Amino acid sequence: MSVRAVPDPPPAGTRLTRAGHGTAAEGTMIRPFRADVPEDEVVELRRRVAATRWPDRETVADRSQGPQLAKIQELVRYWGTGYDWRRCEAALNALPQFVTEIDGLDIHFLHVRSAYPGALPMIMTHGWPGSVLELLKVIAPLTDPAAHGGRAEDAFDLVLPSMPGYGFSGRPTSASWGPDRIARAWAELMARLGYQRYVSQGGDWGSVISNVMARQAPAGLAGIHVNMPATVPPEIAKALRVGDPPPPRLWDAERAAYQQMAALYRLGSGYAEMMVTRPQTLGYALADSPAGLAAWFYDKFADWTDSGGDPERSLTLDEMLDDISLYWFTRTETSSARLYWENNANSFNAVDIALPAAITVFPGEIYRAPRSWAQRCYHQLIYFHEVDKGGHFAAWEEPELFAAEVRAAFRSLRKLGQARHRPAGTTWAGHASGEPIATREVRRRPGSSSG
Repeated sequence: MSVRAVPDPPPAGTRLTRAGHGTAAEGTMIRPFRADVPEDEVVELRRRVAATRWPDRETVADRSQGPQLAKIQELVRYWGTGYDWRRCEAALNALPQFVTEIDGLDIHFLHVRSAYPGALPMIMTHGWPGSVLELLKVIAPLTDPAAHGGRAEDAFDLVLPSMPGYGFSGRPTSASWGPDRIARAWAELMARLGYQRYVSQGGDWGSVISNVMARQAPAGLAGIHVNMPATVPPEIAKALRVGDPPPPRLWDAERAAYQQMAALYRLGSGYAEMMVTRPQTLGYALADSPAGLAAWFYDKFADWTDSGGDPERSLTLDEMLDDISLYWFTRTETSSARLYWENNANSFNAVDIALPAAITVFPGEIYRAPRSWAQRCYHQLIYFHEVDKGGHFAAWEEPELFAAEVRAAFRSLRKLGQARHRPAGTTWAGHASGEPIATREVRRRPGSSSG
């Protein structure tokens, strides 16, 4: 049985501007949001960074013991001296951000509309250790594809929520905020925004949420696109679980996927085991030590980018620190880890999806899902494509390629030429030609007034 979360106060370091006044409908209202971390918290972060107590250097010449001391020292020292959080904050605040309460919890989201009237609404979900920041570089090529080598008719209206316990969304104060509940919340969010037909996209946890949404099949959801599909067949999962060698008679792509998954379980899954079993214990360290948080995340940036273990080849120091800082300032190091405890399940094992689904396989993903496995569990596989670059954080690493894939993936589901439904009580604000259209939207209810 679902346990209702107590309404959560705004995350530390944020300010909310409410639209309207206290009414019975306020719980379903959509309120404009701006990030504004107090300066004393920025100063405190720098103080903690300067006081870091460093461990001994690793005793090997590679990353087999974890991120190398020299790498983390370079990252953290830059964090405390040259890094500028206000630049990231300004980039976020230049976009239309909102908060709305769903099932007792404040959900933060970006809502960016295209200038093209036939744009397809799409909700995109980030993962861990990512955030909405990993999706910002695809906003322009998805909302304004004509300016990025695409076609105007392939445009999207974008809804980019922060998952519960992540970023500027509320931190759950009770259990049960797992993928099923998040998926239902996302369907409610899209309905609240007035979207009658839409698609869902995600990688990492975003793939899990999109898969669950497809299984739940809420009214209006036309299809999904995932870039970390769940395709491992039951017999393969069983062999992996007991550590068997690859079964005979696998195709080359299947054998390669098996070997990648075996390597993950043997050498790369410790982080998940810790969060699945003891997120609170881990939280005491991550919430208190900026260097510890940076190393914890950098380890996954190194493992999961298409960079050969050198994430600076795929992401800048500023980009990595933007994401790490968002967790630090919102104090979501522990609440984000609890999602693993909530979902003590394997996110790679085969799903059973009847809704139209599309898959892009990036070469640097944790495993490269074979088409043969995908066809067994995504029963309406409308698109499957393997690309030649990009990793687990595909939208962050290769935004133009990622956007082109998403546009191609959903092309068959579009209703070309049909006028987009405009939700009642919304206003549309245009930008200069060539830029995305950003809508600042407030749902008005009888008896409420605009703020």
